[in-house]
Amino acid sequence: MRVFSKAQIVAHFNPELAVSQLEEGFIAYSEGKVQVPPVQGFAFKGANGDCCVKSAYIEGSPTFTVKLSTGFYDNPSKGLPSNDGLMLVLSAHTGQPLALLQDQGWLTAMRTALAGRIAARLLAPSQVKAIGILGTGMQAQMQLEQLRAVTDCRQVIVWGRHERGLAAYTAFARELGFAVHSTQDAAEVAGAANLIVCTTPSRQALLHSDWVQPGTHITAVGADAPGKQELDPALVARADRIIVDAIAQCSQYGEVAHALGCGRIDANQLIELGTLLAGRAKGREHDSQITLADLTGVAVQDAQVASHALAALCT
Repeated sequence: MRVFSKAQIVAHFNPELAVSQLEEGFIAYSEGKVQVPPVQGFAFKGANGDCCVKSAYIEGSPTFTVKLSTGFYDNPSKGLPSNDGLMLVLSAHTGQPLALLQDQGWLTAMRTALAGRIAARLLAPSQVKAIGILGTGMQAQMQLEQLRAVTDCRQVIVWGRHERGLAAYTAFARELGFAVHSTQDAAEVAGAANLIVCTTPSRQALLHSDWVQPGTHITAVGADAPGKQELDPALVARADRIIVDAIAQCSQYGEVAHALGCGRIDANQLIELGTLLAGRAKGREHDSQITLADLTGVAVQDAQVASHALAALCT
């Protein structure tokens, strides 16, 4: 078994190729061509942390992938990153481990950011006047990096709880070429931006329906485990199009699960991202619609991003 470090993985990673593989994976998933066992989840309330184990096999692939990802959200105060993890790639012919990708959670973060990029390409309004970001961590940074490929907008307004995080994010975004405004009022983000990405591990709604302008697209990636929430269920119900990475998974947790649980939406309103990518469903039809992408993270993304990383490392 070969072992690769985060530095090696980052150095060889090609986002453009990875996006294509992720899109293929989403389509295969929605066509029922992917084995995705139930997610194993752990909650460590005393440490404000969680861990998930996800695995997937795409029909016909020579490999399958098992991924472990952790999020311990008090770590920054200890001088440690919030997220960590690794991916194990195994042969689908012999079951032998082929490679250990010691990515420290980077591949999980990247595949999430690339999924956000795909959602924005498909669903953002034709004219993005400002990008809104909820959160100041690594995922908030990576989402903004990837959005440069799908919109010419270089105005960003970022929300965070702490001045230190906002200052660091402002410096980062300016280095990317963005004009930046920071705030500790999420309503200000909704009032200024019509493309909003939510990236926090919040357990209560941060963004409310009556703040959001008509025509806004929202990509929500933070609610990736039971109990997490960034959107008011009334906002989910207000969306004209609700796109999810996996109907089964988003019905259990994520923004959609909260809205389903209180009866604000019906399951038949949900459209899988793979179905949209395959052209079998409608996305945004005009710029006054509100669209939502609820991305909880599907194991097929891990299989595809690991396959891309391994191929890049071995060529």
